[in-house]
Amino acid sequence: MKKSSSILLSTLLVTSSLYFAPLNSAIAAEAAPNHDVHPSEKAFDQKVIARVSAERIYEDVYFLSETIGPRVTGTEEEQRAAEFIKERLLSYGYEVSTQEFSIPDKMTGHLQTSDQNEVLVSIPSGSADTPTEGITAELYDAGLGKGADFTEEAAGKIALISRGEITFREKVDNAAAAGAIGVLIYNNVDSPGPINPSLGSGEVSIPVAGITKASGEALLQDVAAQNKTVTLKVKRIENAKSQNIIATRTPQKGKDHDIVHVSAHFDSVPFAPGASDNASGTAVALELARVLKSYPIEKELRFVFVGAEEIGLVGSEHYVSQLSNEEIQRSIANFNMDMVGTSWENATAIYMNTVDGKANIVTDTAQATAKRIGTPSELVLYQRGASDHVSFHDSGIPAVNFIRREPGTANLEPYYHTPLDKVEHISIARLKEAGDLVGASVYNLVGK
Repeated sequence: MKKSSSILLSTLLVTSSLYFAPLNSAIAAEAAPNHDVHPSEKAFDQKVIARVSAERIYEDVYFLSETIGPRVTGTEEEQRAAEFIKERLLSYGYEVSTQEFSIPDKMTGHLQTSDQNEVLVSIPSGSADTPTEGITAELYDAGLGKGADFTEEAAGKIALISRGEITFREKVDNAAAAGAIGVLIYNNVDSPGPINPSLGSGEVSIPVAGITKASGEALLQDVAAQNKTVTLKVKRIENAKSQNIIATRTPQKGKDHDIVHVSAHFDSVPFAPGASDNASGTAVALELARVLKSYPIEKELRFVFVGAEEIGLVGSEHYVSQLSNEEIQRSIANFNMDMVGTSWENATAIYMNTVDGKANIVTDTAQATAKRIGTPSELVLYQRGASDHVSFHDSGIPAVNFIRREPGTANLEPYYHTPLDKVEHISIARLKEAGDLVGASVYNLVGK
Protein backbone atom coordinates (compact mmCIF):
# COMPACT_ATOMS: atom_id res chain seq x y z
CA MET A 1 0.00 0.00 0.00
CA LYS A 2 1.25 3.45 -0.81
CA LYS A 3 1.39 5.91 2.07
CA SER A 4 -1.49 8.30 2.44
CA SER A 5 -1.43 12.08 2.66
CA SER A 6 -3.86 14.95 2.83
CA ILE A 7 -4.28 14.58 -0.91
CA LEU A 8 -5.93 11.22 -0.59
CA LEU A 9 -9.62 11.02 0.11
CA SER A 10 -10.53 9.27 3.30
CA THR A 11 -12.86 7.25 1.12
CA LEU A 12 -10.15 5.80 -1.12
CA LEU A 13 -11.36 2.34 -1.99
CA VAL A 14 -9.74 -0.65 -0.32
CA THR A 15 -11.15 -4.06 -1.17
CA SER A 16 -11.02 -7.10 1.02
CA SER A 17 -9.82 -10.56 0.10
CA LEU A 18 -12.45 -12.12 2.32
CA TYR A 19 -15.58 -13.62 0.84
CA PHE A 20 -17.73 -13.88 3.93
CA ALA A 21 -18.39 -11.02 6.30
CA PRO A 22 -19.97 -11.03 9.75
CA LEU A 23 -23.59 -10.00 9.90
CA ASN A 24 -23.64 -6.84 11.97
CA SER A 25 -27.38 -6.46 12.28
CA ALA A 26 -30.23 -8.79 13.03
CA ILE A 27 -32.96 -9.57 10.57
CA ALA A 28 -36.11 -7.63 11.32
CA ALA A 29 -39.04 -9.67 12.58
CA GLU A 30 -41.60 -10.59 9.96
CA ALA A 31 -44.66 -8.38 9.88
CA ALA A 32 -47.87 -9.72 11.38
CA PRO A 33 -49.71 -11.95 8.92
CA ASN A 34 -52.78 -10.72 7.09
CA HIS A 35 -55.67 -12.86 8.35
CA ASP A 36 -57.88 -11.90 5.39
CA VAL A 37 -55.75 -14.03 3.07
CA HIS A 38 -56.76 -17.60 2.32
CA PRO A 39 -54.43 -20.12 4.00
CA SER A 40 -53.57 -21.79 0.66
CA GLU A 41 -52.32 -18.47 -0.72
CA LYS A 42 -50.14 -17.91 2.33
CA ALA A 43 -48.74 -21.41 2.00
CA PHE A 44 -47.87 -20.69 -1.63
CA ASP A 45 -45.96 -17.54 -0.59
CA GLN A 46 -44.20 -19.36 2.21
CA LYS A 47 -42.65 -21.80 -0.25
CA VAL A 48 -40.52 -18.84 -1.35
CA ILE A 49 -40.24 -16.75 1.81
CA ALA A 50 -39.15 -19.63 4.01
CA ARG A 51 -36.22 -20.33 1.70
CA VAL A 52 -35.00 -16.78 1.00
CA SER A 53 -31.80 -16.43 3.01
CA ALA A 54 -30.78 -12.91 4.01
CA GLU A 55 -27.37 -14.25 5.00
CA ARG A 56 -26.70 -15.63 1.53
CA ILE A 57 -27.80 -12.37 -0.09
CA TYR A 58 -25.58 -10.35 2.23
CA GLU A 59 -22.59 -12.59 1.54
CA ASP A 60 -22.99 -12.01 -2.21
CA VAL A 61 -23.32 -8.25 -1.72
CA TYR A 62 -20.12 -8.37 0.31
CA PHE A 63 -18.26 -10.38 -2.32
CA LEU A 64 -19.32 -8.17 -5.22
CA SER A 65 -18.70 -4.84 -3.48
CA GLU A 66 -15.83 -5.50 -1.10
CA THR A 67 -13.90 -8.39 -2.63
CA ILE A 68 -14.28 -7.45 -6.30
CA GLY A 69 -14.93 -3.75 -5.64
CA PRO A 70 -15.89 -1.18 -8.29
CA ARG A 71 -17.21 -3.02 -11.34
CA VAL A 72 -16.86 -0.34 -13.99
CA THR A 73 -18.21 -1.22 -17.42
CA GLY A 74 -15.62 -2.89 -19.63
CA THR A 75 -13.12 -3.58 -16.86
CA GLU A 76 -11.69 -6.84 -15.53
CA GLU A 77 -13.74 -6.34 -12.36
CA GLU A 78 -17.01 -6.25 -14.30
CA GLN A 79 -15.89 -9.38 -16.15
CA ARG A 80 -15.06 -11.07 -12.84
CA ALA A 81 -18.54 -10.28 -11.53
CA ALA A 82 -20.08 -11.75 -14.68
CA GLU A 83 -18.07 -14.96 -14.29
CA PHE A 84 -19.10 -15.21 -10.63
CA ILE A 85 -22.77 -14.86 -11.57
CA LYS A 86 -22.50 -17.38 -14.41
CA GLU A 87 -20.79 -20.01 -12.26
CA ARG A 88 -23.41 -19.63 -9.56
CA LEU A 89 -26.30 -20.00 -12.00
CA LEU A 90 -24.73 -23.06 -13.61
CA SER A 91 -24.40 -24.63 -10.17
CA TYR A 92 -28.16 -24.22 -9.76
CA GLY A 93 -28.80 -26.18 -12.95
CA TYR A 94 -30.02 -23.36 -15.17
CA GLU A 95 -29.47 -23.13 -18.89
CA VAL A 96 -27.04 -20.19 -18.92
CA SER A 97 -25.91 -18.05 -21.83
CA THR A 98 -23.58 -15.07 -22.18
CA GLN A 99 -24.30 -12.14 -24.46
CA GLU A 100 -21.18 -10.13 -25.27
CA PHE A 101 -21.52 -6.69 -26.82
CA SER A 102 -19.33 -3.74 -27.70
CA ILE A 103 -19.24 -0.53 -25.68
CA PRO A 104 -17.83 2.92 -26.53
CA ASP A 105 -14.11 3.49 -26.03
CA LYS A 106 -13.25 4.28 -22.43
CA MET A 107 -10.66 6.59 -20.86
CA THR A 108 -8.88 5.59 -17.68
CA GLY A 109 -6.27 7.49 -15.72
CA HIS A 110 -3.86 7.57 -12.82
CA LEU A 111 -2.35 10.52 -10.95
CA GLN A 112 0.61 10.29 -8.59
CA THR A 113 2.72 12.94 -6.87
CA SER A 114 6.51 12.89 -6.69
CA ASP A 115 6.06 11.82 -3.05
CA GLN A 116 4.38 8.63 -4.35
CA ASN A 117 0.93 9.66 -3.17
CA GLU A 118 -2.02 8.67 -5.36
CA VAL A 119 -4.96 10.92 -6.18
CA LEU A 120 -8.33 9.68 -7.42
CA VAL A 121 -9.05 11.00 -10.91
CA SER A 122 -11.87 10.81 -13.43
CA ILE A 123 -10.99 11.04 -17.13
CA PRO A 124 -13.66 12.68 -19.31
CA SER A 125 -14.57 11.62 -22.81
CA GLY A 126 -12.66 13.73 -25.31
CA SER A 127 -9.45 13.87 -23.28
CA ALA A 128 -6.19 13.22 -25.08
CA ASP A 129 -4.20 10.24 -23.87
CA THR A 130 -0.58 10.20 -22.72
CA PRO A 131 2.46 8.07 -23.49
CA THR A 132 2.54 4.82 -21.52
CA GLU A 133 4.89 6.35 -18.95
CA GLY A 134 2.59 9.36 -18.58
CA ILE A 135 3.56 13.02 -18.37
CA THR A 136 5.52 14.36 -15.39
CA ALA A 137 5.56 18.09 -14.69
CA GLU A 138 5.15 20.81 -12.12
CA LEU A 139 1.71 22.22 -11.44
CA TYR A 140 0.57 25.68 -12.50
CA ASP A 141 -2.14 27.36 -10.43
CA ALA A 142 -4.49 28.63 -13.13
CA GLY A 143 -7.32 29.81 -10.87
CA LEU A 144 -10.59 29.50 -12.77
CA GLY A 145 -8.83 28.82 -16.05
CA LYS A 146 -9.76 32.07 -17.76
CA GLY A 147 -7.43 33.47 -20.40
CA ALA A 148 -6.12 36.12 -18.02
CA ASP A 149 -5.25 33.44 -15.44
CA PHE A 150 -2.40 32.13 -17.60
CA THR A 151 1.10 33.53 -18.03
CA GLU A 152 4.11 32.25 -19.93
CA GLU A 153 5.00 30.22 -16.81
CA ALA A 154 2.17 27.79 -17.66
CA ALA A 155 4.10 26.41 -20.63
CA GLY A 156 5.29 22.85 -20.06
CA LYS A 157 3.33 22.47 -16.82
CA ILE A 158 0.07 20.78 -15.82
CA ALA A 159 -2.58 23.42 -15.17
CA LEU A 160 -4.53 23.06 -11.91
CA ILE A 161 -7.92 24.73 -12.42
CA SER A 162 -10.99 25.25 -10.25
CA ARG A 163 -14.48 24.57 -11.50
CA GLY A 164 -16.68 27.63 -12.03
CA GLU A 165 -17.75 30.63 -14.19
CA ILE A 166 -16.70 29.29 -17.61
CA THR A 167 -17.15 25.91 -19.27
CA PHE A 168 -14.76 23.04 -18.77
CA ARG A 169 -13.92 23.11 -22.48
CA GLU A 170 -13.00 26.80 -22.30
CA LYS A 171 -10.70 26.12 -19.36
CA VAL A 172 -8.91 23.34 -21.24
CA ASP A 173 -8.64 25.34 -24.47
CA ASN A 174 -7.17 28.29 -22.57
CA ALA A 175 -4.64 26.00 -20.89
CA ALA A 176 -3.60 24.45 -24.20
CA ALA A 177 -3.25 27.89 -25.79
CA ALA A 178 -0.90 28.89 -22.95
CA GLY A 179 1.32 25.87 -23.58
CA ALA A 180 0.20 23.67 -20.68
CA ILE A 181 0.72 19.96 -21.33
CA GLY A 182 -2.17 18.75 -19.20
CA VAL A 183 -5.10 19.90 -17.07
CA LEU A 184 -6.43 18.92 -13.65
CA ILE A 185 -9.87 20.38 -12.86
CA TYR A 186 -10.98 20.27 -9.23
CA ASN A 187 -14.50 20.68 -7.92
CA ASN A 188 -15.67 23.82 -6.15
CA VAL A 189 -17.95 21.88 -3.78
CA ASP A 190 -17.18 18.97 -1.49
CA SER A 191 -17.93 15.53 -2.92
CA PRO A 192 -16.78 11.99 -2.15
CA GLY A 193 -15.68 11.25 -5.72
CA PRO A 194 -13.79 13.17 -8.41
CA ILE A 195 -15.63 15.53 -10.72
CA ASN A 196 -16.16 14.24 -14.26
CA PRO A 197 -15.88 17.36 -16.44
CA SER A 198 -17.82 17.39 -19.70
CA LEU A 199 -15.69 18.60 -22.60
CA GLY A 200 -18.48 18.74 -25.15
CA SER A 201 -18.14 17.33 -28.66
CA GLY A 202 -14.80 16.47 -30.17
CA GLU A 203 -11.44 15.84 -28.51
CA VAL A 204 -9.04 18.27 -26.89
CA SER A 205 -5.31 18.34 -27.60
CA ILE A 206 -4.03 17.65 -24.06
CA PRO A 207 -4.91 15.12 -21.34
CA VAL A 208 -7.56 16.18 -18.81
CA ALA A 209 -8.53 14.74 -15.42
CA GLY A 210 -11.12 15.69 -12.83
CA ILE A 211 -10.42 15.55 -9.08
CA THR A 212 -12.21 16.47 -5.86
CA LYS A 213 -12.17 19.85 -4.17
CA ALA A 214 -10.18 18.38 -1.28
CA SER A 215 -7.60 16.92 -3.64
CA GLY A 216 -7.27 20.16 -5.59
CA GLU A 217 -6.71 22.24 -2.48
CA ALA A 218 -4.20 19.73 -1.15
CA LEU A 219 -2.30 19.75 -4.43
CA LEU A 220 -2.12 23.52 -4.32
CA GLN A 221 -0.68 23.46 -0.81
CA ASP A 222 1.48 20.33 -0.88
CA VAL A 223 2.72 20.21 -4.48
CA ALA A 224 2.27 23.46 -6.41
CA ALA A 225 3.49 25.68 -3.58
CA GLN A 226 6.64 23.58 -3.18
CA ASN A 227 7.42 23.17 -6.90
CA LYS A 228 7.02 19.41 -6.73
CA THR A 229 5.82 17.34 -9.67
CA VAL A 230 2.98 15.00 -10.49
CA THR A 231 2.71 12.22 -13.06
CA LEU A 232 -0.53 11.94 -15.02
CA LYS A 233 -1.30 8.84 -17.08
CA VAL A 234 -4.31 8.67 -19.39
CA LYS A 235 -5.11 5.54 -21.39
CA ARG A 236 -7.75 4.93 -24.02
CA ILE A 237 -9.34 1.47 -23.87
CA GLU A 238 -10.45 0.59 -27.37
CA ASN A 239 -12.71 -2.20 -28.58
CA ALA A 240 -14.00 -2.74 -25.04
CA LYS A 241 -16.69 -5.30 -24.31
CA SER A 242 -19.34 -5.91 -21.69
CA GLN A 243 -21.74 -8.81 -21.24
CA ASN A 244 -25.11 -10.02 -20.04
CA ILE A 245 -25.64 -13.32 -18.23
CA ILE A 246 -29.00 -15.01 -18.81
CA ALA A 247 -30.37 -18.01 -16.91
CA THR A 248 -33.50 -19.73 -18.25
CA ARG A 249 -36.01 -22.26 -16.90
CA THR A 250 -38.87 -23.58 -19.00
CA PRO A 251 -41.85 -25.69 -17.93
CA GLN A 252 -41.47 -29.43 -18.46
CA LYS A 253 -44.51 -29.66 -20.69
CA GLY A 254 -45.71 -27.61 -23.62
CA LYS A 255 -44.00 -24.83 -25.50
CA ASP A 256 -44.31 -21.12 -26.29
CA HIS A 257 -45.05 -20.28 -22.66
CA ASP A 258 -45.41 -16.75 -21.31
CA ILE A 259 -42.08 -15.30 -20.13
CA VAL A 260 -41.33 -13.51 -16.86
CA HIS A 261 -38.00 -11.64 -16.74
CA VAL A 262 -36.20 -10.87 -13.47
CA SER A 263 -33.35 -8.41 -14.03
CA ALA A 264 -30.56 -6.55 -12.22
CA HIS A 265 -27.37 -4.82 -13.35
CA PHE A 266 -24.03 -5.81 -11.83
CA ASP A 267 -21.77 -2.96 -12.99
CA SER A 268 -21.01 0.16 -10.93
CA VAL A 269 -19.68 3.66 -11.51
CA PRO A 270 -15.97 4.49 -11.11
CA PHE A 271 -14.66 4.57 -7.51
CA ALA A 272 -17.92 3.18 -6.09
CA PRO A 273 -17.88 -0.35 -4.64
CA GLY A 274 -21.54 -0.43 -5.63
CA ALA A 275 -22.90 -2.32 -2.61
CA SER A 276 -26.36 -0.77 -2.93
CA ASP A 277 -26.04 0.15 -6.61
CA ASN A 278 -26.31 -2.59 -7.56
CA ALA A 279 -24.77 -5.52 -5.75
CA SER A 280 -27.97 -5.49 -3.69
CA GLY A 281 -30.30 -6.11 -6.64
CA THR A 282 -27.88 -8.60 -8.17
CA ALA A 283 -27.55 -10.59 -4.95
CA VAL A 284 -31.32 -10.72 -4.38
CA ALA A 285 -31.85 -11.94 -7.97
CA LEU A 286 -29.20 -14.63 -7.47
CA GLU A 287 -30.93 -15.81 -4.31
CA LEU A 288 -34.29 -15.94 -6.07
CA ALA A 289 -32.69 -18.01 -8.82
CA ARG A 290 -31.61 -20.48 -6.13
CA VAL A 291 -35.00 -20.56 -4.45
CA LEU A 292 -36.93 -21.01 -7.70
CA LYS A 293 -34.55 -23.44 -9.38
CA SER A 294 -36.69 -26.55 -8.81
CA TYR A 295 -40.26 -25.56 -8.02
CA PRO A 296 -42.78 -26.57 -10.73
CA ILE A 297 -43.53 -23.67 -13.07
CA GLU A 298 -46.05 -23.10 -15.83
CA LYS A 299 -44.34 -20.07 -17.41
CA GLU A 300 -40.82 -19.52 -18.68
CA LEU A 301 -38.58 -17.83 -16.12
CA ARG A 302 -35.52 -15.81 -17.11
CA PHE A 303 -32.99 -14.20 -14.81
CA VAL A 304 -31.20 -11.46 -16.71
CA PHE A 305 -28.03 -10.02 -15.19
CA VAL A 306 -26.92 -7.07 -17.30
CA GLY A 307 -23.70 -5.15 -17.65
CA ALA A 308 -23.14 -1.59 -18.83
CA GLU A 309 -26.22 -0.12 -17.13
CA GLU A 310 -24.27 2.81 -15.74
CA ILE A 311 -23.22 4.08 -19.18
CA GLY A 312 -26.78 4.29 -20.48
CA LEU A 313 -28.69 1.00 -20.07
CA VAL A 314 -26.55 -0.51 -22.82
CA GLY A 315 -26.73 -4.09 -21.54
CA SER A 316 -30.50 -4.26 -21.13
CA GLU A 317 -31.04 -2.53 -24.47
CA HIS A 318 -28.85 -5.17 -26.09
CA TYR A 319 -30.72 -7.99 -24.36
CA VAL A 320 -34.12 -6.73 -25.46
CA SER A 321 -32.85 -6.08 -29.00
CA GLN A 322 -31.96 -9.76 -29.28
CA LEU A 323 -35.47 -10.93 -28.39
CA SER A 324 -37.54 -12.07 -31.34
CA ASN A 325 -40.94 -10.51 -31.95
CA GLU A 326 -42.45 -13.79 -30.83
CA GLU A 327 -40.50 -13.71 -27.53
CA ILE A 328 -41.59 -10.13 -26.91
CA GLN A 329 -45.19 -11.11 -27.50
CA ARG A 330 -44.82 -13.92 -24.95
CA SER A 331 -43.18 -11.64 -22.35
CA ILE A 332 -45.71 -10.62 -19.71
CA ALA A 333 -43.56 -9.03 -16.99
CA ASN A 334 -40.18 -7.64 -15.99
CA PHE A 335 -39.22 -7.36 -12.32
CA ASN A 336 -36.10 -5.16 -12.21
CA MET A 337 -34.25 -4.61 -8.92
CA ASP A 338 -31.88 -1.70 -8.32
CA MET A 339 -30.66 -0.38 -4.94
CA VAL A 340 -33.02 -2.49 -2.85
CA GLY A 341 -30.79 -2.93 0.20
CA THR A 342 -29.74 0.51 1.41
CA SER A 343 -29.73 1.07 5.17
CA TRP A 344 -30.31 4.82 4.77
CA GLU A 345 -32.92 5.48 7.42
CA ASN A 346 -34.95 7.88 5.24
CA ALA A 347 -35.46 5.29 2.48
CA THR A 348 -38.44 3.72 4.20
CA ALA A 349 -40.46 3.04 1.04
CA ILE A 350 -40.08 0.63 -1.84
CA TYR A 351 -40.76 2.60 -4.99
CA MET A 352 -42.22 0.77 -7.95
CA ASN A 353 -41.02 2.91 -10.82
CA THR A 354 -42.79 2.60 -14.15
CA VAL A 355 -41.84 4.62 -17.19
CA ASP A 356 -45.36 5.94 -17.71
CA GLY A 357 -46.30 6.11 -14.03
CA LYS A 358 -49.15 3.64 -14.56
CA ALA A 359 -49.90 0.38 -12.81
CA ASN A 360 -49.34 -2.87 -14.67
CA ILE A 361 -49.27 -6.61 -14.01
CA VAL A 362 -46.02 -6.27 -12.06
CA THR A 363 -47.21 -3.50 -9.72
CA ASP A 364 -50.59 -5.19 -9.25
CA THR A 365 -48.93 -8.49 -8.40
CA ALA A 366 -46.50 -6.86 -5.99
CA GLN A 367 -49.25 -4.93 -4.22
CA ALA A 368 -51.29 -8.09 -3.77
CA THR A 369 -48.22 -9.97 -2.52
CA ALA A 370 -47.34 -7.21 -0.06
CA LYS A 371 -50.85 -7.39 1.39
CA ARG A 372 -50.69 -11.17 1.76
CA ILE A 373 -47.24 -11.37 3.37
CA GLY A 374 -47.38 -8.13 5.35
CA THR A 375 -44.47 -6.32 3.68
CA PRO A 376 -43.23 -3.80 6.30
CA SER A 377 -42.41 -0.96 3.88
CA GLU A 378 -44.84 1.21 1.98
CA LEU A 379 -45.03 0.48 -1.76
CA VAL A 380 -45.18 3.62 -3.92
CA LEU A 381 -46.13 3.66 -7.60
CA TYR A 382 -43.94 6.32 -9.23
CA GLN A 383 -43.18 7.59 -12.72
CA ARG A 384 -39.46 7.23 -13.33
CA GLY A 385 -37.04 5.73 -15.84
CA ALA A 386 -33.27 5.67 -15.24
CA SER A 387 -32.87 1.90 -14.86
CA ASP A 388 -33.08 -1.24 -16.96
CA HIS A 389 -36.86 -1.51 -16.79
CA VAL A 390 -36.89 1.23 -19.44
CA SER A 391 -35.50 -1.15 -22.06
CA PHE A 392 -38.24 -3.70 -21.38
CA HIS A 393 -40.96 -1.03 -21.31
CA ASP A 394 -39.81 0.43 -24.62
CA SER A 395 -40.28 -2.97 -26.25
CA GLY A 396 -43.83 -3.25 -24.89
CA ILE A 397 -43.12 -5.52 -21.92
CA PRO A 398 -44.80 -4.45 -18.62
CA ALA A 399 -41.85 -3.52 -16.41
CA VAL A 400 -41.16 -2.14 -12.94
CA ASN A 401 -38.00 -1.02 -11.20
CA PHE A 402 -38.05 -1.86 -7.48
CA ILE A 403 -35.86 0.65 -5.62
CA ARG A 404 -35.73 2.17 -2.13
CA ARG A 405 -36.34 5.91 -1.84
CA GLU A 406 -37.41 8.51 0.69
CA PRO A 407 -41.21 8.91 0.70
CA GLY A 408 -42.43 12.27 -0.54
CA THR A 409 -39.11 13.54 -1.88
CA ALA A 410 -38.22 10.31 -3.75
CA ASN A 411 -34.60 11.00 -2.79
CA LEU A 412 -32.00 8.28 -3.12
CA GLU A 413 -29.48 7.49 -0.42
CA PRO A 414 -26.62 10.02 0.01
CA TYR A 415 -24.05 7.31 -0.82
CA TYR A 416 -25.42 6.95 -4.36
CA HIS A 417 -22.65 6.91 -7.00
CA THR A 418 -19.91 7.67 -4.46
CA PRO A 419 -17.00 5.76 -2.87
CA LEU A 420 -19.22 5.52 0.23
CA ASP A 421 -21.53 2.98 -1.41
CA LYS A 422 -20.09 0.20 0.75
CA VAL A 423 -21.50 -2.86 2.44
CA GLU A 424 -21.56 -1.00 5.77
CA HIS A 425 -24.55 0.92 4.39
CA ILE A 426 -26.51 -2.22 3.53
CA SER A 427 -29.49 -3.42 5.57
CA ILE A 428 -29.82 -7.18 5.82
CA ALA A 429 -33.48 -6.80 6.82
CA ARG A 430 -34.23 -4.82 3.67
CA LEU A 431 -32.42 -7.37 1.51
CA LYS A 432 -34.70 -10.02 2.97
CA GLU A 433 -37.75 -7.82 2.46
CA ALA A 434 -36.92 -7.33 -1.24
CA GLY A 435 -36.31 -11.03 -1.70
CA ASP A 436 -39.60 -11.94 -0.06
CA LEU A 437 -41.64 -9.38 -1.99
CA VAL A 438 -40.20 -9.93 -5.45
CA GLY A 439 -39.69 -13.65 -4.99
CA ALA A 440 -43.25 -14.34 -3.88
CA SER A 441 -44.58 -12.05 -6.62
CA VAL A 442 -42.60 -13.80 -9.35
CA TYR A 443 -43.62 -17.23 -8.09
CA ASN A 444 -47.24 -16.09 -8.03
CA LEU A 445 -46.96 -15.49 -11.78
CA VAL A 446 -44.86 -18.47 -12.87
CA GLY A 447 -45.64 -21.20 -10.29
CA LYS A 448 -48.18 -23.95 -10.53
